[in-house]
Amino acid sequence: MPQLIASVEGVEIRHVYLKNDRTTLGRKLHNDIVFDNMIVSGEHCVFELEGLADVYIEDLGSTNGTYINGHMIKSRQQLEDGDIIAIGNFRVQFLATSAPEQPGFQKETAAMSLDALGFPGTSGALQASLKVLSGSLAGLEVPVVKAVTTFGQPGVAVAAISHRRDGYYVAYMKGETPPTLNGQPIGPEAIALAHHDVLNLAGTEMEFLLKN
Repeated sequence: MPQLIASVEGVEIRHVYLKNDRTTLGRKLHNDIVFDNMIVSGEHCVFELEGLADVYIEDLGSTNGTYINGHMIKSRQQLEDGDIIAIGNFRVQFLATSAPEQPGFQKETAAMSLDALGFPGTSGALQASLKVLSGSLAGLEVPVVKAVTTFGQPGVAVAAISHRRDGYYVAYMKGETPPTLNGQPIGPEAIALAHHDVLNLAGTEMEFLLKN
């Protein structure tokens, strides 16, 4: 299945499998992929799936443009495996097929919606997000919208945040540099997250936030 891997300064922030005929990207919340940054237009671009694996991208008249491998696209264009889409400081890699599933790890595409998880009054019923604290995109807030969401830089440091009935948990998955939580190394055993916890992934600090 075709997929998109979005990153900011080398840190993976979203992993989306293209299952629908149309997948929209933009700053407004009604988009399928939301980048909450002013450099991104409200409705920036759209990915269209034809057949089983042919994916086309089209800019929707965005202010700052959509680039593929360094070139601004002027019209609807078919994506090739490994293409890099640039929208401001965001990078989105297109992969024509899914990577093999890791044994024992629940992929985020099997996720339920947040509304279907969590008991009222518990942290599991709250909306979670990660706020970037360091680098040029400090202040950017990335919502955690899957039952299992991976963050990090492949080969360097990757962590998974899981949404359970009683709250959110983080665990170290792979990479040469284990991430830290509030300055303490994270292991493979899941650790409960609390409001204002600080996660460090390969030098990028992100604050975990919970909202009603």
